[in-house]
Amino acid sequence: MDRPRPPAHLFDRLLQPFEPDQACEQWIRQTFINPDGPLFNPDHEHLQSAVIGVLWTIEQQTRHMRSVVGQAEITQFQGNKWSRGRQEQQMVAWFGMVPDFVLTFDALFCEQCDDATWCALVEHELYHCGQQTDGLGTPKFRKDGTPAFGIRGHDVEEFVGVVRRYGPTGRVAEMVRAAQGEPEVKRVHIEGACGTCRLNF
Repeated sequence: MDRPRPPAHLFDRLLQPFEPDQACEQWIRQTFINPDGPLFNPDHEHLQSAVIGVLWTIEQQTRHMRSVVGQAEITQFQGNKWSRGRQEQQMVAWFGMVPDFVLTFDALFCEQCDDATWCALVEHELYHCGQQTDGLGTPKFRKDGTPAFGIRGHDVEEFVGVVRRYGPTGRVAEMVRAAQGEPEVKRVHIEGACGTCRLNF
């Protein structure tokens, strides 16, 4: 199945810079989340019951002087009753229901990037879509038995200078070992392009 691409008419629609894409969500699910998917990743198994909304945007965003090309958010409504009501109505208008997560992708970047970069960007955002855990690291579930979701930070976070001077330890050492092996899919370069990372971590 060909990878999804942003619709051409979006680039001419300055007053409506966001567009939901159910087909893109289905492609992501069939490719990475479903066990029989061609690029199935067991790290995303907890998302099999998640409702995920996907948006393309032509609205350019920068954070900390870097372009943002992807962002994962958990759906949370803020403000007074009317504000929350408007936000919920927008979600239902876009996706037919209130999703657990919303993934937003920069349409211009995604139209131009190669397939491996697109896949790496999608998986990066999926990795942010986590399952909450208790103090012992045990996954949390809702009363109905479905996973309790939350936004997850990175496995590894350390300054290059510290690693250079003192060597890798803990999760950084695991990252180094992973980097020394052959990639499971393909080498790509997406550095500092995630809005979720720059927003929360």
